[in-house]
Amino acid sequence: MLFVTSNRGSDQGEAMRHPTGRRRRRPIGVSLALSAAVAGAVLAGCSGGGSDNELIWYINPDAGGQTAIAKRCSTSEYTITTQQLPQAADQQRIQLARRLAAGDSEIDLMSLDPPFTAEFAEAGYLAPLPDALVTKLKQQSLAGSVTAATWKDTLVVAPFWTNTQVFWYRKSFAKKAGLDMTKPITWDQAIDAAVKFNGKIGVQANKYEGYTIWINALISGAGGQLITNTEKGVDATVTVDSDAGRKAAAIIAKLAHSKAAQSDLSVSQEGQVLAPFAGPQGAFQTNWTFVYGNYGDAPVTKDIGWAMYPQTVAGEQSRPPLGGIGLGVNSHSNKVDKAMKAVECITSPENQGKYAATDGNMPASAEGYRQPELTEKYPADLLALFQKSVENAAPRPATPYWSDLSSAIQSSWHPADAVNQNTPAKSQAFIIDVLKGRRLL
Repeated sequence: MLFVTSNRGSDQGEAMRHPTGRRRRRPIGVSLALSAAVAGAVLAGCSGGGSDNELIWYINPDAGGQTAIAKRCSTSEYTITTQQLPQAADQQRIQLARRLAAGDSEIDLMSLDPPFTAEFAEAGYLAPLPDALVTKLKQQSLAGSVTAATWKDTLVVAPFWTNTQVFWYRKSFAKKAGLDMTKPITWDQAIDAAVKFNGKIGVQANKYEGYTIWINALISGAGGQLITNTEKGVDATVTVDSDAGRKAAAIIAKLAHSKAAQSDLSVSQEGQVLAPFAGPQGAFQTNWTFVYGNYGDAPVTKDIGWAMYPQTVAGEQSRPPLGGIGLGVNSHSNKVDKAMKAVECITSPENQGKYAATDGNMPASAEGYRQPELTEKYPADLLALFQKSVENAAPRPATPYWSDLSSAIQSSWHPADAVNQNTPAKSQAFIIDVLKGRRLL
């Protein structure tokens, strides 16, 4: 991939002062809309949306694949140019929301991280996708990709690429431990094997979005959810304190207090687990699709295997993490019709396949997985695993308050070695207080 994640643990100005003196949390889009006049004055010099035949696409950082697609999808009617958003996902969100809240028409297209889809749709920042395009996108896209692009039963962004995590393992270690990696493996089995045979398991447990993703996957794998009834906003039902939540906590605590945990567990992110995995104690890592090819010609490359994400509960289907990007069209753009045509081209299976081959971000469509550029670069069984993982994945709950929810989870579950069976109950109480404005992050 490269899936961009970041720490959303700090108060980023999303809390507005309530008239009663109590701080009330709102989605950033809602808060920023209140100060649109100020932001509008600041941005007035750069608004206007470029020339009539220019579409400006704000992209997440990558290896250049989106810019290449922009060139391929430019026509005699319009030219697509790209502007790069910040590296951190929370900064991408803030930059886009500030400008959209001010009614800035310079943004025509935007690459949008799934957790922010509901927030931007609820704020009215996304132009409705035409019915014909919706039908086409639903027909071509994987179910997990559609789910991540939907809010209130409506497809609000176009699935572009969809990432997932798999369980990467060292073949030599699995053989030494007597593990048959062609069969489902549980977290308990992986931890026990790593402890017994002096191996390490790499996970994402820093106080940032990646940790929330792991917790969400563990709880979903036990049949639970973080939150339900999300359409009720701050009155949604928080369901972290559950049997599924306690099973997730047990796994985190077990790994954190075992010899299988990396020494830097409390700050581990996607990048930090790569080197230990290639070292003498390398055993397993949960990580995104970019791991394939990451080690280049290093000897470890031939020793890397891949399997479905570990099960939280033996015999129950695991629910791998889900990431990716959806394409949104700015409702304030002066060129919405042209932008929709561009979206159709950008998200075509052909472009999805080419983008995956060059940048490692997997297609949102089954047809994209069959593109020759991709099938020539990746083993067939690995592509099949990626696709199956997307279908079985656990998207983060669609809610306009995701940033608050995620930050509250990070605050109440970090560090991993402090997690215990009381964590889900304490976490749920804290999350509810944060959503209701009774506690600060």
